[in-house]
Amino acid sequence: MYLVFAWMRGRPLTSVAILALIAFVVLNLMAYRHARAMTHFVPHGKPWRGKPEEMSLRTKLGTVFSGVAIARPQDEALPGDAGLTHETHAFAGAGGQLEAWYVPHPEPRGMVLLFHGFTSCKARLLPEARAYHQLGYACFLVDFRGSGGSEGNVTTIGYREADDVARAVEYVKEKWPGKHLVLFGQSMGAAAILRAVAELDVQADAVVLECPFDRLLTTVKARFGAVGIPTFPGAHLLVFWGGRQHGFDGFGHNPIDYAGKVTCPVLLLHGGRDPRVGREHVEAIRDKLGGKKEMHVFDALGHESYVAREPVEWKARVGAFLAQP
Repeated sequence: MYLVFAWMRGRPLTSVAILALIAFVVLNLMAYRHARAMTHFVPHGKPWRGKPEEMSLRTKLGTVFSGVAIARPQDEALPGDAGLTHETHAFAGAGGQLEAWYVPHPEPRGMVLLFHGFTSCKARLLPEARAYHQLGYACFLVDFRGSGGSEGNVTTIGYREADDVARAVEYVKEKWPGKHLVLFGQSMGAAAILRAVAELDVQADAVVLECPFDRLLTTVKARFGAVGIPTFPGAHLLVFWGGRQHGFDGFGHNPIDYAGKVTCPVLLLHGGRDPRVGREHVEAIRDKLGGKKEMHVFDALGHESYVAREPVEWKARVGAFLAQP
């Protein structure tokens, strides 16, 4: 940095301005490319495991300059693998046909609709579906647009996915009227649920959310930090261009703002060692919620499936919450 300022002191103002303009253009081009790569899945990309801090230095540098081609999430398991019977359902969504698995229960206490996180799919929700089934609920596991059996190759990190939540709820209410409805979402799925309830007038009897990010900018900053890249201005440019590419304001996609319009009972679950979503962010969402609310922290867990690691504790907390009148 010192060398840069020393060079600037010895150059005409026009040269400095041209250099600044070139740097600005290059940064925006890189941000545009990264935003597109992060929200457009490709057939032959690499499966995204969501752990950039585990990348080698060489891989990190390559990712910074060339972006990452993320493989389209595919269902790699079936409910039968978790001991569950199911029916496959397809229904129209705003972004194309959506696919879901219906897991019936002989004496259901209600229906749980499950929504996955970023670069995931409904198959990753099988541990949660099995747990809900053991608690006495039928389940409806949904693939967001661009994932699993649903159409498309694009994700919007929960913004347009809120439309998928709304359509799934509408379909379930038409197919199985009168059911007690519970919405469950992980990370991006949690953000989509909050937006659907707040902005799209989706009605539910209860909501269970795992590790919801408070703001899109916050979660993008966390990923920059995991790779060891300064968050400004890269994270801001990525949010700007990501929103522009998909027709919405990325800086306005904030679950913490949606929370203020949510009045149904909500249980928030969080991993105390989550490197993506800080406890303070989940607590801020909790404080904004307008109805009955609870929060539980799994102190030893990170950004992962809580029920897969702590099934007894998870079922006790979720079961007690859903059993309340």
